[in-house]
Amino acid sequence: MTQPLYPVGLRLAGRRVLVVGGGTVASRRVPALLDAGADVLLVAPEVTPALHALVDAGRIGWLPRRFQPSDVDGAWLVQAALDDPEAAREVSAAAEAARVFCVRADDRHAATAWTPAVTRHGPVTVAVMGGGDPRRAMAIRDGIRDRLADGSLDAGPSTVESRGAQAEPGFGAAEHPRRLPGVALVGAGPGDPELITVKGRRLLALADVVVVDRLAPGLLLDEVRPDVEVVDASKIPYGPARTQDEINRILVDRAKAGKFVLRLKGGDPYVFGRGGEELRACVDAGVPVTVVPGVTSAVAAPAAAGIPVTQRGVAHEFVVVSGHLPPGDPGSLVNWPALGAMTGTVCVLMGLRHLPAIVAALLAGGRPANTPAAAVQDGTTGAQRIVRAPLSGLVDAVTAAGIRPPAVVVVGEVVST
Repeated sequence: MTQPLYPVGLRLAGRRVLVVGGGTVASRRVPALLDAGADVLLVAPEVTPALHALVDAGRIGWLPRRFQPSDVDGAWLVQAALDDPEAAREVSAAAEAARVFCVRADDRHAATAWTPAVTRHGPVTVAVMGGGDPRRAMAIRDGIRDRLADGSLDAGPSTVESRGAQAEPGFGAAEHPRRLPGVALVGAGPGDPELITVKGRRLLALADVVVVDRLAPGLLLDEVRPDVEVVDASKIPYGPARTQDEINRILVDRAKAGKFVLRLKGGDPYVFGRGGEELRACVDAGVPVTVVPGVTSAVAAPAAAGIPVTQRGVAHEFVVVSGHLPPGDPGSLVNWPALGAMTGTVCVLMGLRHLPAIVAALLAGGRPANTPAAAVQDGTTGAQRIVRAPLSGLVDAVTAAGIRPPAVVVVGEVVST
């Protein structure tokens, strides 16, 4: 008989949490810790691209070496995100000696703390522990989540706005996930995990393999079953990345092995997400594909910052362009002079690196120097930041504020509405 647990909610804001390990398990655990405001210190010789991006952004600390018992000093919680039992035992022993609770990914029964199956619905967080059976906990969690989503379980007045959402019938939490074939290309939305569609979240719960990008909301990975294979396919601009061919191969190979594969992509799969290439690779290999559109950051990030991309009497058009190549680059397909001449809204994704050249091209094309402009970083998340300035002063304002990717640049009169 499993010893009964004492459930408790930890207030980790500003408190040190030590995570030992830099693989996919750590990639799944860290986003929830950051969402709770924890001061995360990562200890691992190597880390995944997604974790490396968090280090580069200054959101977590990293000691690029093996664990030392003194690393536990000052920690309020320890997560041993390791699949090496001997290394995990060393971490657990050091935490025990320091009287710090330790979660172990390799052996929950040897741990002093467990991570429950979690779902979030507005301000409500539901955490389920299944007496040592992760599948039971996930099934119960999913049943509660579905009832919160369709309104059959009342979470209080703050959830009234979500009552209209209806989950599709026929896919209960207990349904065996391996009955679904092929690959699902799912848009996870712009950053807030609650902005994934009902269908996208349902399919995520049924996946055998999740191939995830850096820009997909990390908290969603906290909801997948513990036996799910998570492949970190982060495509970090100008940094380490898997090639698109390798991503395509992973999707096809896992699907042909009888797995239900979910490709979790930030925003919408078809808005600069290379979802079309992944669809073609699967179709050419005879693998069935389901496409689940997502909320694109091109519209959502400005909206979350109070900027409508269109406004009656102000803008009757908006254009979304990629700024990953600068104006004048032979590989760029963007007609920058035409964008400078238009009067509507211009939304630029992946444009911070080349922002000086982009602003110069818009000004040269005819955009007035005093055109309102803004940059929205980490739109729809708790880390959202916005900088507003006239177009001619946008580069200086972004630099002074330390705005970093991912960010959406918005140019047009709507910025001042």
